[in-house]
Amino acid sequence: MGGCAGSRRRLSDSEGEETVPEPRLPLLDHQGAHWKNAVGFWLLGLCNNFSYVVMLSAAHDILSHERTSGNQSHVDPGPAPIPHNSSSRFDCNSVSTAAVLLADILPTLVIKLLAPLGLHLLPYSPRVLVSGICAAGSFVLVAFSHSVGTSLGGVVLASISSGLGEVTFLSLTAFYPRAVISWWSSGTGGAGLLGALSYLGLTQAGLSPQQTLLSMLGIPALLLASYFLLLTSPEAQDPGGEEEAESSARQPLIRTEAPESKPGSSSSLSLRERWTVFKVRMMAGFELLFFRNTSLSHAQQYRWYQMLYQAGVFASRSSLRCCHIRFTWALALLQCLNLAFLLADVWFGFLPSIYFVFLIILYEGLLGGAAYVNTFHNISLETSDEHREFAMATTCISDTLGISLSGLLALPLHDFLCQLS
Repeated sequence: MGGCAGSRRRLSDSEGEETVPEPRLPLLDHQGAHWKNAVGFWLLGLCNNFSYVVMLSAAHDILSHERTSGNQSHVDPGPAPIPHNSSSRFDCNSVSTAAVLLADILPTLVIKLLAPLGLHLLPYSPRVLVSGICAAGSFVLVAFSHSVGTSLGGVVLASISSGLGEVTFLSLTAFYPRAVISWWSSGTGGAGLLGALSYLGLTQAGLSPQQTLLSMLGIPALLLASYFLLLTSPEAQDPGGEEEAESSARQPLIRTEAPESKPGSSSSLSLRERWTVFKVRMMAGFELLFFRNTSLSHAQQYRWYQMLYQAGVFASRSSLRCCHIRFTWALALLQCLNLAFLLADVWFGFLPSIYFVFLIILYEGLLGGAAYVNTFHNISLETSDEHREFAMATTCISDTLGISLSGLLALPLHDFLCQLS
């Protein structure tokens, strides 16, 4: 069963001729299709979030215009580096890394807010193409940038790619077995770990940030190959057959006309129902957790923070088969307590070693990843087939909104703390 032809026929392009339903697969072929879809969604999650994570890992380099080689740093010829606040015990850049976070998340937030209003007018295949092109453009633009402003433009492209891809692929899970949600979530966690670890490892090995970014151009190509060549045609989610899956795949996220429904099924989402699917999540930044009593430079410490956070995210996003958490609000509460503890350390400096911070940040990643995967899993269980596509697309807004708010709060907090002697 061809992945490319089948996916594009059913999910995107035709509003004219109806395709002939294919016969049901024998058991062996069905198992093969299951694993192709599982691997496909894992790779889509990996590739979709990869550029977003790399830009966060490179945030300190983007703002300071440092180019690291091994344990040594030097400044590329050209624009003068952004001055540091040498009078502060935090070794601050004049611009917070929250600026990179905002450039990496605000375009995603805009896409997710507008998606329920008109994204259904664009078929799935063109969305995936735009996402892949933007991801590749982000690596190239940041790699060859000679100014912070141009670099932030590349970060914006990464944000557009990640936001458009997340809304698209989460909506796409509504037409596949529920198990693909855990594979998608694990892939996004893998993007965090592999993205942060690859940036850290390649720069530590001696590559410049420019060379490191250019070496990652194969990731957008892998995203396109996973969607067009690996995924199979979506299966019907109930005994109604594939025809129903094909027709529902072409329905907009917000219908202008009431669909024909089976007896006993619920009608279209009301405005109040559309807002009840939102969940809340928080994220903290680590730039000001700077230790002078270590061999790691400030930039290297920041990269290690990012890698450990993403390692925790990957572990917990891959844990759904082992552990299912029903009350996700408890995870958000623990994240708030973690944030308060780290802010207290920034202010009072009571932790004696960076290794304590490493453990706390790993724990923070475990909380964040568990909140993500369990939220989407709970939605897949608690919403009807009719509502699931919309619920998946809109619930991810709260995740992005929480990150955006944390970035906005981090900007004035950074300026305030950096003024301290």
